[in-house]
Amino acid sequence: MTNSATAAAEPILLAFSGGLDTSFCVPWLKETYGREVITVTVDTGGIDAAAAAQLAQRSQALGAIEHHLIDARSDYWERVLKFLVMGNTRRGQLYPLCVGAERVLQAQTIADLAIHRKTGTVAHGCTAAGNDQVRFEVALRTLAPGLEILAPVRDQAFKRPEQLQFLKDRHLPVPPHGAAYSINRGLWGVTIGGRETLTSEGCLPEEAWVLSAEAFTRPRPHSRHTLNFVKGVPTALDGVTMSAVTLIEHLEQLAGPYGIGRGVHLGDTVIGTKGRVAFEAPAADVLLTAHRELEKLVLTGRQSRIKDSLAAPYGDLVHEGQHLDPVCRDIEALLLSSQARVTGEVHFSLRPGSLFIEGVTSPYSLMSASKGVYGEAAGEWSAADALGYSKMLSLPGIFYTRAGKAHS
Repeated sequence: MTNSATAAAEPILLAFSGGLDTSFCVPWLKETYGREVITVTVDTGGIDAAAAAQLAQRSQALGAIEHHLIDARSDYWERVLKFLVMGNTRRGQLYPLCVGAERVLQAQTIADLAIHRKTGTVAHGCTAAGNDQVRFEVALRTLAPGLEILAPVRDQAFKRPEQLQFLKDRHLPVPPHGAAYSINRGLWGVTIGGRETLTSEGCLPEEAWVLSAEAFTRPRPHSRHTLNFVKGVPTALDGVTMSAVTLIEHLEQLAGPYGIGRGVHLGDTVIGTKGRVAFEAPAADVLLTAHRELEKLVLTGRQSRIKDSLAAPYGDLVHEGQHLDPVCRDIEALLLSSQARVTGEVHFSLRPGSLFIEGVTSPYSLMSASKGVYGEAAGEWSAADALGYSKMLSLPGIFYTRAGKAHS
């Protein structure tokens, strides 16, 4: 058998989310290439038992010969999310990289499966206008340069209404929301794209939100909670010890109905344009905010400044699909080192649309380590020391003013 004949007999592995783009790809790839399709969903969060069953049923109904659901939530936390928490990382000082940060891990998992199944072709449903095409393909080409990568929606410039009609013409299942909204869900939150996000002024209608649709029409009563961290890692919620993945999932259920972490992000895309997307990230918002406040108690000012200066470019690299670059390992090493004393409790309260940090405690508190009380009493210094410090600190300004007067 020739190489081309062998390739024609191999199945195509399709990264499958169950949304409109990837649902369309299953029958289109079969019809266009005359090859079988295997769908692969890499679970990086947001897939419960019911959703998993629906994905498998939809894959079969669309014509795939196999469907694989691979649980990568723990790997996602250990390889990516943990460092986003340690870096207090948000894009544009708002967006916590809800969806997109997992694409490199998903690509790696699919590449490994392609090697195991001895197939040289993988496909994805990304468009030409989005970030995911870059994230997937940079990762796939880095990990497995010999793979053939198919991207029908991008390369054939299919529009969402066209894909919808293609499925309807063949009496194939259409995903929820049809062509109206593009919804991506993961452990770190949900992103929602639709006509309202195509310009800079619109906002989603209440019914389009996934986790917080009734946050303000049916408001929850005020509640108070406690988070525990050990070396920068969340370990317990309200006194119950649990894994980081389980804790994130519990926080989403707890804070989502309050409308916590809801926003619309406007920023720079990987491909160089400005883009806008709605998001809901209740667990990420709580963890990033709580972790930041605990760090303020235990890190020195210089530690915080240096860490912050590296956390931002780290977030950019993750967002751009460059997580495999070795510089990310270097930044992660510093982030891990910085968390040696980030251990303690964070007390927070929730009201509709409001996350409030009430207080933080830690055995490594730099506040408690001082004998002084800010604004009230001197500690390790005297009044004379304070006077001398103020004089010394003013010297650069005094010299600048004096030099200016000499030439006036």
